[in-house]
Order: sequence, then structure tokens, then C-alpha cells
Amino acid sequence: MKQRVFTNSQIINGIAFGFSALFLVSALIAAFYTGEWGSVFYDWYLIMISPCPLVTDYFAIGGLASAMLNAGACGMACFLAMILLKGDSQPNTLAGYFLVVAHCFYGLNFLNMWPCFLAPFLYLRLKKLDFKNNLHVCMFATSFGPFISEFLFRYTQRDTYTFGVANITPSGVALAVLFALALGFVIPAILPGAKAWHKGYNLYNGGLAFGVFGFFVFNLMYKTMGITPPQVLDHTNEIYERFGHNYHLYATLFFLAAFSICIGTGYYLNGKTFHGYRRFVKDTGFSSDFSAKYGMPLCLINIGVYGIIFLIYINAITLLTPGAGFTGPTIGVILASLTFTSMGQHPKNVWPILAGYVLLYAVTMFFCEINGRDITWSVSTQGYINGVAFATGLCPIVGRYGIRAGIAAGFMCASMCTATRDLHGGFVLYNGGFTSGITALILLPILEHYVPAAREELKSQTMSMRAMITLVENIKPSSKKWTKDTKHSMFE
Repeated sequence: MKQRVFTNSQIINGIAFGFSALFLVSALIAAFYTGEWGSVFYDWYLIMISPCPLVTDYFAIGGLASAMLNAGACGMACFLAMILLKGDSQPNTLAGYFLVVAHCFYGLNFLNMWPCFLAPFLYLRLKKLDFKNNLHVCMFATSFGPFISEFLFRYTQRDTYTFGVANITPSGVALAVLFALALGFVIPAILPGAKAWHKGYNLYNGGLAFGVFGFFVFNLMYKTMGITPPQVLDHTNEIYERFGHNYHLYATLFFLAAFSICIGTGYYLNGKTFHGYRRFVKDTGFSSDFSAKYGMPLCLINIGVYGIIFLIYINAITLLTPGAGFTGPTIGVILASLTFTSMGQHPKNVWPILAGYVLLYAVTMFFCEINGRDITWSVSTQGYINGVAFATGLCPIVGRYGIRAGIAAGFMCASMCTATRDLHGGFVLYNGGFTSGITALILLPILEHYVPAAREELKSQTMSMRAMITLVENIKPSSKKWTKDTKHSMFE
């Protein structure tokens, strides 16, 4: 019997559905595992009405089952948008999906995602741009979800925050709506320019753009207005305390199952072979569309292999060093690390970034030891766990400049990852991408100055790309549809 061939778009949609379904099934299992069966939906309600700046642990606010339910619900909403809007799903659509579900464990929920998600459609409609080709922009916009929750539930309150919808005021709703409308028109404008800043070497392009915009909004709404910046809610449910703030075994088994399914499915769709994956991991990852070059079956294999390697790293640092453990944010960033596994990330160009984080820790321990001081952090401190997942977006530096440059990138990124949050008050969920962007801004000029071979290669490829663009522009479109498809793929 002949094996059915699936298109890249169908496989991307299938990945979104598969992960969303796994979250929902996991929520059911987790309810029995933790004994939350009678309170899952109420706990989910608590998640949705809570202010949630970085790093708000949804395991502590709601619980394991309700956080999984939150991820499943938000993921299914994205999946429905992917299949209901006309057109093909692209790798950047999948990237947006992974970022949405990742932050459903710390900062994004089924309530605060909608204003951010829907607002860019107004811009797309006004500019007559294709909705499906730019769906990832709407998904990326959910990075500002904590601002929505803050405006709705805490910003206009002068007393100490208490759980409940009674905190909602007309002025708070108005602020949330106005902010969402502003997002819809600002995000499409700032995304393309941010890529020029880091020249494509930070895959988390939105992180840099959003961090800068969040820096402006936070300072306007708090520092300028003389309002004390809010803190993360100090709330821990009884079940979370009973499990010791750690779901190590459960999370490890969940991800091993998910990544094994990815590898098995990719193996089957690739003609029951891993052929091509060796060539796959030799790609530099710079401006790469893995789905177009190698096909989504190999991308599925890459998601599984890469995910298992990152899971091993997280297990190793949490077991060997004191730190956060498998909290909601830890589980979220494992998902976030998968974001560009179809657009640039693979094990070979990511491990030097991880090594850079470990190197900073080793160097810091050494200097603290010789100076008789105690080190105040480890690679498994929550901020560093979150930071390393997004630092992997610097993997094109490894592909183009080599392992040492990648280790340096990881080292620099780790040194800043816990400081950048204060610039935007924790209200931009892509803080790690913001840090990676700043790292690229600092490191790239140095690399371009001292690594002439890579500089000449980049110049040559840039000239070739310009020549190709000129050639395409001189080709007359053969149909109205061709013009529409090329014109409407604006934002990376």
C-alpha cells in the first residue's frame, strides 16, 4: 500500500494539533496525579484573573492540571486559526504557536491572549494583507499579555491586590483596549526594522523589538506616572506545596513521550528512514527555512531530537546545581526552546550556546571562590533557565562564525539575562529574546571586525541575495494570485 504524502502545511497543522491534544490529555492525567480533579476549572479561573509579570508560575497560582488545560485551550485556539484561515501554514506560524503554548505556563492565558492576538488583524485588514501569511504576527503579539492582565486587574487599584473580577474597573478596561489597539498597529511597524539591527543573527526577532517597545510603555505607565512597579504575586496553592514546587518526574515523562512521538512520526513520514538528517544538522541556521530545504518530516525528527537534548540539559543542571527545578516556567521554556526548530535551530548549532551558560557559571564560581564570596545564583536559577532557552536563538552565530563565537554568545547572554527584565518590568514575555538581541548587537560588530573570512562570506551572500531580489523584481507576475502571495508575506 502506497504511503500517503502530506504537505508541509498539513504537517505543521498536525504538530499544532498534536501538542494541543497532548496538553489536554495531560491536564486530565495531572488532575488524578495531583488530586486536583475537583478544582481544575476554578484554578484555571484564578490563572486568568491574576496579574502575571515575569516570572509568574502558573503551577503556583493554579496547579499542574489547570496550567496544562490553559496551554491546551490556547493551543487549540491557535490551531483553529491555522486551519480556518485560507492559505498554507508556514514555519513562522509554527514558531508563533510554540511561543504561545510555552508562555501558557507563566504569563499568558486564555483571557489576556485575545486582545493581543486579535488587534493585528485590524492592521492587516486596513492594509489588505493576507491574514494567514501574517498569522504569526498575531501570535507573537501575545508577548504583551501581562500588560493586559495588569491593566484589567491591578493597575487602577490603589489597595493590595486580591483575587477576583471585582478588581476590574471601567478605566482598566479602557486602558487594556487602547493598549491592544496600539499593539495592532505598532507591532507590524517595528518587526521588520528589528531584523536589520541584528542582521538575522537573533532568531527571536520579536524579542528585541518588543523589549524596546515594552521598555517605553512600562516607563510611561509607571515611572513617568509615579506609580510603584508591581511585583509578582506571592501565592502558592496547597497542592504545589505538597509536591515540593517540583514536577520533575511528571514533566520528564511528558516531554519524553511528546518528543518520541515527534521522532517516530517524522521517521514514518520520511519514508521510514532518518536519511537527510545528517545534512540537516550541518546547516548554518542563518536565514534558513528548514521545511523548504529539507521537508517537514525531517523538521519533526529535529523537534524530537533537539527537544530530548534540551530536556537532558535541563535535567542535568537541576539535578547537579541548586535552583528552581521543574516549575511552570521551566516547563514553558522547554517548549519555547523548540520555537525555531524548523527555521534555524538544531543540536549542532545550539550546544555551544548552552556551553556558554555553563562557562559563565564556572568562571563566576572560580572568582567567587578565590575572593572568599558565595555565588548567589546557578545555571538552574529560574532566570537563567528561562534565558538559555531564548539564547538558543543566537545559533546562526555558531553556524556562521564557529563554536568559539557561539560559546562567547552564550556567555554574554547569560551575564545579562536577569537584568533586562527590569527595563520593561517583566511585562514582555519574550525577555530572553530581548537579551539575545542585545547580545547580537554587541557581539556582531566585534565578530565582523575580527573574523574577515566570515565577513567576506556574508558580503558575498548579501550580494547574491540582492541579485536574486533584483531578478525576482524584474520578473512579471504570471497571475494575480502570484502577486498576492508574494506581496502579503511581509513580516518575519
